[in-house]
Amino acid sequence: MTAVGIVPHPQRAAAYAGRAARFLQEQGVEVRIPAPYAEAIGLPELAHDVETFAAGLDFVVSLGGDGTMLRTVDLVAPEGVPVLGVNLGQMGFLTELEPAQLEEGLRRALAGDCEISERMVLAVVVDSEGLASGKWLALNEAVLEKCSSGHLVRLAVSINGKFFTTYAADGVIVATPTGSTAYNFSAQGPIVSPGHRCLILTPISPHMLFHRSLVLGPEEELEFEVTSQLPVGLVLDGREVGRLSPGDSVTATQGPRPARLMTFHPRDFHQVLKAKFGLADR
Repeated sequence: MTAVGIVPHPQRAAAYAGRAARFLQEQGVEVRIPAPYAEAIGLPELAHDVETFAAGLDFVVSLGGDGTMLRTVDLVAPEGVPVLGVNLGQMGFLTELEPAQLEEGLRRALAGDCEISERMVLAVVVDSEGLASGKWLALNEAVLEKCSSGHLVRLAVSINGKFFTTYAADGVIVATPTGSTAYNFSAQGPIVSPGHRCLILTPISPHMLFHRSLVLGPEEELEFEVTSQLPVGLVLDGREVGRLSPGDSVTATQGPRPARLMTFHPRDFHQVLKAKFGLADR
């Protein structure tokens, strides 16, 4: 039996989640919604345990903006489940459909009339005494940032096991090509076509002469050690993981498998960029 998941924005997507669920059930499809979201939008009968939500899904529908897409990818990327994004937000860099296209998009997805775009993800490993050590995935970026205003953080950076330099800054961003148009862009980092595989290291408001971004190969490894006495926040795709203490370290590498995004036609990244930023024709 075909199984499809739905991950809705809890404030914006209740009506659309209901529409999607009804359409899918009419096609004889098993529908799952992660339990916390199902309760929030009033569809508790479709609630599914978060830990096993992705297992056996044919694809999952993200109803929201890019933030919802990031949360959806985080839920299902380890299982390699394709994600179909419906834009209920503003920018919609990652989404494929507008709300009016919902049922038609679901029909095409069920028929297999789609392509899969694979996007590199980050694998982030934390070695910490206070914060629980572990491994996380991120589609857009990992950010190590200051927790107190008026203070810099100091992060000793090693590349491929060799010390590079110590950044004195408000923080640093390690972005994927997909995330290059997010926080990395706001911090003056380069825009990279999402078809590439690379790590982008961008300092945030650095207080040092060397302040340029670095674009590294996909097989390279970045390690950051907290050398300042103040805590440093670790944020992955906009979600705060916790605070790092002096001596703690974070390692970022290419993830073991890509995120998989569903598309119905080839996406011209440069034209999407032009449209989203309102660039003139002449």
